[in-house]
Amino acid sequence: MGLKELKQEIMQLADPAQADILQRFFKTGSGEYGEGDRFLGLRVPQLRRLVKSHLDLALADVARLLQCTTHEYRMAALLILTYRYPKADKTGQADIYKFYLAHTAWINNWDLVDVTAPHIVGAHLMTRSRKVLYKLARSRSLWERRMSIVATHWFIRQDQFEDTLEIADLLLADDHDLIHKAVGWMIREVGKRSLETMEAFLLPRYARMPRTMLRYAIEKLPAPRRRAYLKGTL
Repeated sequence: MGLKELKQEIMQLADPAQADILQRFFKTGSGEYGEGDRFLGLRVPQLRRLVKSHLDLALADVARLLQCTTHEYRMAALLILTYRYPKADKTGQADIYKFYLAHTAWINNWDLVDVTAPHIVGAHLMTRSRKVLYKLARSRSLWERRMSIVATHWFIRQDQFEDTLEIADLLLADDHDLIHKAVGWMIREVGKRSLETMEAFLLPRYARMPRTMLRYAIEKLPAPRRRAYLKGTL
């Protein structure tokens, strides 16, 4: 089945009422981070089930799907890549990774980044140089900066924390709330694996961290410890 059939299947599941909710939730109004994004009202589990019968879609068609203004089309394209990556040979994996980084202009909302970056960028860099992540962390693009930190979730799951914390340090002064949330989230994920490592990072920095970042990072700590961080009494 080709691109036309996949788009038709997605359209058949459109839910206008849910689309209206998603338009607001993903901040698609003028001047907001998701300005111009258009939703059909599908949820990610629906798209996951649907794309599994389209994993052989030609890469050129994946590109066409990814370059659509409709959010669910872009998510479907990216999900296809995440399912194909672990099954591909080394050449195929490299092609998917390069394709992903060549199309970051269309990976332009936080859910698109979060669902895919660890499984493609993180997975590919697991045994390779990670310099590209530091380049992304310094990007003017909000989504590339978010990609740089969220991709490291793959490393965290392998008990590798160094890149996560170095990139978190680079993004400590970022001015966007979506970066504060992503960095705090990844610091928290480090803490789930190694509380000692997380707190060694936080203690010299927490007083100058954005409040949202700190709240996300310490979310799973015992209440007295959280209060001490928030009150600055550590």
